[in-house]
Amino acid sequence: MKKFTYPKEVLDKMKDIVDDCMGDAPAYCEATCPMHTDVKGYVNLICEGKHEEAIRRIREKLFLPGSLGRICAHPCEENCKRGELFRQPMSIAALKRFVADKYDNESNWDLSKNPDKSKKVAIIGAGPAGAQAALDLRKKGYNVTIFEKLQVVGGMMRVGIPEYRLPRNIIDFEYSFLTKLGVEIKLGIEIGKDISFEELRNKFDAVIIAVGAHKGVVIPVQGHDLTGVSNAVDFLREVSLTRKFKIGKKIAVIGGGNVAIDVARSARRVGAEEVHLVCLEPKEQMPAHDWEIEEAEEEGVIIHDSFGPEQIIGKDGKVFGFEIKKCVSIIDKEGKFNPKFDMNMMKTLDVDNVIFAVGQEVDNSFIPQGMLETIRGGRFNADPTTLQTKLKNVCIAGDASGRSVIVIEAMAEGRKAAISVDRYLNNVDMMENREYEGAYKTWLETDINLDVEDLPRVKTQQLAPKDRIKSFVEVDLGLTEKQAIEEASRCLKCECKLCMKECLMLNDYCECPKELFANILKSGEVDPIIPYSCNMCNQCTIACPKDFVMADRFFDVRKLMINANGGKSPMKGHGAIEMHQTLGFSKFFNIAKPAKISAKTKATAKNE
Repeated sequence: MKKFTYPKEVLDKMKDIVDDCMGDAPAYCEATCPMHTDVKGYVNLICEGKHEEAIRRIREKLFLPGSLGRICAHPCEENCKRGELFRQPMSIAALKRFVADKYDNESNWDLSKNPDKSKKVAIIGAGPAGAQAALDLRKKGYNVTIFEKLQVVGGMMRVGIPEYRLPRNIIDFEYSFLTKLGVEIKLGIEIGKDISFEELRNKFDAVIIAVGAHKGVVIPVQGHDLTGVSNAVDFLREVSLTRKFKIGKKIAVIGGGNVAIDVARSARRVGAEEVHLVCLEPKEQMPAHDWEIEEAEEEGVIIHDSFGPEQIIGKDGKVFGFEIKKCVSIIDKEGKFNPKFDMNMMKTLDVDNVIFAVGQEVDNSFIPQGMLETIRGGRFNADPTTLQTKLKNVCIAGDASGRSVIVIEAMAEGRKAAISVDRYLNNVDMMENREYEGAYKTWLETDINLDVEDLPRVKTQQLAPKDRIKSFVEVDLGLTEKQAIEEASRCLKCECKLCMKECLMLNDYCECPKELFANILKSGEVDPIIPYSCNMCNQCTIACPKDFVMADRFFDVRKLMINANGGKSPMKGHGAIEMHQTLGFSKFFNIAKPAKISAKTKATAKNE
């Protein structure tokens, strides 16, 4: 059937639908996820029992589903509408872990990639940021080599997150995807020692610096140089690699974040009988996740909230005690970090060790002085959109950029850096169409249905506290299949597409009106059967939150078609519709020159 070409004035009337229709708007969870995982899609597949299809859907965006299912800070859950309604968001991470543990296997891995290119890319650091950059570039056909200082892959995810939260076999299994894809990983290679940064730049067409924040910070209070004082990074690294650390029976941990909690709980597992956690914030304002705090207390960690360090007391050059003071405020009137203390409220803790968990820095000593601009914490200065440094063939990702603080964000930074390297090597504009990289606010607007049943969040099973502290066995045991399906059924399936639920015609031709009219605008033409399939009932408009009147657009097109076709409908074999138009009273149907209808046809129509 011959397609009809629209004049500009008709196309212009369709543009508002293309600009403002929410039919293609991602759900709140997907937009908030820095890697844009199709959360709604895989959760609903789990609900339907299609678990293998669910893990394939996850792997379209994430190559670390098992790891992230355990340790992701899941910003997606913070914007979950169930959480907004009932303060119990979907357990998204646990559902991801369920299908990863039970159904992720090499047969489901997509190892396809573009043909090999001649250009080579070096990546410094085998953490999540560097690994994601390597994966994306290898998929595009580049020859990629990762240089890792440690003898293991995973970066800070491996040596900064305790094994009781993330078993090491999970990391090794998921990282094997990179080597199967053809990424070369060189372990135990320190840039600046085993190979210089300049040599790396000369041997490779582009370099991505994706080193983690592997330098711990110690507050220079009196006694900070005593034997028995350490920092969280060094402590967690040694414990992760050896499951040991020379420690006394009583220790104090300084800090209120998740890292401090990890240190405190790990200390219990390497022999500390009494662990004190000291933080400036009141307990309800601690940066650590609520469930982390709860689990730490279950394991016997004593929290001294609203206290800060005064001095570390020494004896014979070793830690003998720790004096702390009451914190009455943290932020001053100008909004700056400026703690104030009540010196009349002091405590002295009897401890053998003090571990500071108050921040981390990047070791940038492998870069010749002045070659790259550095900022606070040893991080590198780079364009925030492209992550490109002043050396055009060098990009930054992960903690090195000073932009990422959690694993999923580090991976998004790695993807961003990979896009920039690809564009640089192909002389493509570095800035165009980059507004939706990383987390963003969706343009979806949905009303919360107050009639939705308040279904409680399904909790994962856990080891008993008395058994946890005896080893580094994983604490969280995950969901059973029954629990996973029950939890997945809580999803509200946030989307617009209300018109699609009212109109069979739209479902025949598109996923949403935006797609349909975008294709029309792009080509300037359409098959006449599409506008003639609309019966002008306006149910789509009644349902539409934006009040788009699609019937009017189709009506305009029909009139143009009739005029261009000499007053006749352009549809062949359209007698039945012409009869309906002739006999109908609505102006919307009287848009074709009436066909000559026989008495027999009229009688048949009357009987029907």
